[in-house]
Amino acid sequence: MPAETFTPEEARALAPYFTNTDRQVFALTHLPETVKGALFARYSRSAKSLRRLFLDEFLGQVQPAAQAAGGGVGTERAEKLYAKVLNEYGDDSVAQLGGAHLACEGVSNVLTKVLEWGRLMAYLEQSTRYVPYTDRPGGRWKYHVPAELDGSPLRDRFIRTLDRAFETYARWIPAMEAHFRTKYPKAPEDSDGVYRSVIRAKALDTLRGLLPAATQSNVGLFGTGQAFEALLLRMFANPLEEVRAYAVLMLAELSQVIPAFVARVDQPNRGGRWIEYLAETRRAFAAAARTIVAPHAAEPRAEVVLSDFDPDGETKVIAAALYSASRLPDDQIMGIARALSADDRASLLRTYVGARANRRHKPGRAFERTSYRFDILADYGAFRDLQRHRLLTLDWQPLSARHGYNEPAAIEDAGALEDWRTVMEESGDLYESLVAGGMADVAPYGVVMAYRVRFYMEMNAREAMHVIELRTAPQGHPAYRRICQMMHRAIADVAGHRAIAAAMQFADHSEVELERLQQERAMEKKRLSS
Repeated sequence: MPAETFTPEEARALAPYFTNTDRQVFALTHLPETVKGALFARYSRSAKSLRRLFLDEFLGQVQPAAQAAGGGVGTERAEKLYAKVLNEYGDDSVAQLGGAHLACEGVSNVLTKVLEWGRLMAYLEQSTRYVPYTDRPGGRWKYHVPAELDGSPLRDRFIRTLDRAFETYARWIPAMEAHFRTKYPKAPEDSDGVYRSVIRAKALDTLRGLLPAATQSNVGLFGTGQAFEALLLRMFANPLEEVRAYAVLMLAELSQVIPAFVARVDQPNRGGRWIEYLAETRRAFAAAARTIVAPHAAEPRAEVVLSDFDPDGETKVIAAALYSASRLPDDQIMGIARALSADDRASLLRTYVGARANRRHKPGRAFERTSYRFDILADYGAFRDLQRHRLLTLDWQPLSARHGYNEPAAIEDAGALEDWRTVMEESGDLYESLVAGGMADVAPYGVVMAYRVRFYMEMNAREAMHVIELRTAPQGHPAYRRICQMMHRAIADVAGHRAIAAAMQFADHSEVELERLQQERAMEKKRLSS
């Protein structure tokens, strides 16, 4: 997807605040941190590019930018000091003290998962819930055609298949909205704006499974120099040409705003060796793993399986809580905790958790003393949402068409079943043809988001509380709400950690039909009262 073009006047207005006005990757400069954050927040729910959003909604509200483009004696001295410390002394922690805001536009949903891998970065991604993917810039639907397909007879088939998926998606949005308006008539107390927003979100939620993983998105990133360096090294070692091409673009922009922090990336004896190590290790292990796992077929499993936990987890959490309130050694406290009755342990845990008024009130680090590993088989759309929880340990298998797909009940109710299954079948056939043609790395681009992907999430009880309470909220997408509800039940029923599960008091197991309704009502109330 080509970068957006601007008039000469617009380009002059943008120049002080962005490292370029004509490329798909650019950094933000000379803007207050609050403005950068607000821009990225707005970005995730808009179909506009970041620079267009800035022109339309922010330009008149910022102070005139500094005339210098980041130069000056102070900046030059700082850059030299950072370079000296990083290159001569190897103190990587210095690279945690500076950062940058970077926008990456027109990236596929395959690439977004690479961009969002790092734990110590912040991301906002264009939403499939609030933004309909119906625009056709330059007459093309918004998806990436992998360069690896150039010259291949499968390229034309790839384009035809994805065009039909987008056409089906766009054609059914009005019909799906009409279906939901009939099923859920507008309540007298709701404004037209609230009702329209809720119905649109419900329709887009239902249909997003038709969008392929090649669908292009916009992503805003904020990270330290160290985090960006690690990200770029992984990207340059990636087998996909799109990922490596964006790494080149990102390095060029970051070199303008935090040059000392990314200087090692393209040094042959530093970043070059690191990239070779990552790429070669990946290739070697993939080859070794194939000989081990290839002969085995996948056994059937439930959508969510608690595959590992500590039976003594609650006792260990109690011991960890007692530790900071005593002067006793760790093993002695563990013995004391084991000697307590189940009722006494539950009572202590309730006291440690306290009276939580909302889900943001979290207990202390004692909850990090036990953990849970969940093996999940969910549609790619739900995976995209859950994958953003980076403080836990998460990894996934390549997206394929071999685990089947999810089919929302509303698809059949609205009369879209035949079209839906046609898209699923064509996407699955395209995937198998790409694999058979020796393009297994590229094949996921052609898989639509209703297909399931297998991934695991391993987290301590404190992070589980955060994930489960956040993702079961009534306004959440039904797919990931269901997954996190099952995770919560597994902690109580499979692990037997009922006191820990009870502490997750804001886990919501209600059935919700119009997921965004209460949230939109609350947002409108705030708007009217401000």
